[in-house]
Amino acid sequence: MSKILTARGLRRVLSGRPVLQEVDLDVGTGEFLAIMGPSGSGKSTLLYSLSGMDDTDGGSIDLEGTELTAMEQKQLARLRLTRFGVVFQQAHLLANLTLLDNVVLPGRLARAASRSAVVARARDLMERTGVGELAQRDVTQASGGQLQRVGICRALINSPQIVFADEPTGALDSASARAVMRLLSGIHADGTTLVMVTHDVEVAAHAQRVITMVDGRIVGERRLGGWDGKEGSLLERARQLRQGAVSRARTGRA
Repeated sequence: MSKILTARGLRRVLSGRPVLQEVDLDVGTGEFLAIMGPSGSGKSTLLYSLSGMDDTDGGSIDLEGTELTAMEQKQLARLRLTRFGVVFQQAHLLANLTLLDNVVLPGRLARAASRSAVVARARDLMERTGVGELAQRDVTQASGGQLQRVGICRALINSPQIVFADEPTGALDSASARAVMRLLSGIHADGTTLVMVTHDVEVAAHAQRVITMVDGRIVGERRLGGWDGKEGSLLERARQLRQGAVSRARTGRA
C-alpha cells in the first residue's frame, strides 16, 4: 500500500506538558486507521496535527511530497477545504443556514464547480446518507444523529482524499452511532482514506488498523484487515481489541 501521509518525529508541548513525543506514523492510501488511547494521551492532538488544524513544535508531516509544517495558514486552510474533510464529535453546523446550505457552503468556498453542480452533489450526498428530506430544515429540526450525517456530507462535498474524524460517535446514542459508522465504512469502501480518533473499541473495530497512544507516544498497533460488514465479525474484532488492551495492561505495557 502506498503512503498518502507520513509523520516523523512529531512533537507538541502545551502548557509546559509534552502532548506529542517524537511520533512517527505512516497512513496508507485508502487505509482506515483508528487512533485510540485514554484521555490526555495525545490522540486528538495527533489528528489535528496531521490535518494541519494544530501547530507542531517539531517534526515533519508529508502529504504526497508536500510538507505541511512548512505551509502558511492560508495554504493549510485551502488544503483542508479541497483535499481534506473533517468530522467532529459535534457537527458544528451554522444555525443561520439550512442543512442543505451547510453542506453546500464549503463547496462554494472551494470554487471548483458551479453552484448548481455543488447543490446537486450536496443533495445527492444527503439522499445517500438518509437525510435528504431534511435539506430545507435548520439545525433545531434534526436529531443528533441526523446532524452528524449532515456534517459528514459537508466533509465529503469537495471529494476529499482524506477524512479526519474526531470521536464521530461520541455524542450519539448506540443506534445513531452504528448508522454513522456504517456510513463512514462505506466512505472508506469507496476509496477514501479515513483517520479516526475514538475511545470505543466497537467503533475502532470498523478500522483496518488500530494504534494506541499513551502519554503522547504510539505504544501499540493492531492490524484487523477489512471488515466484512457482518455484526458478528465486528463484535469479534472488538473482543480482540479489548483482549489486547487487557494484555498490555497486565504486562505493564501501554
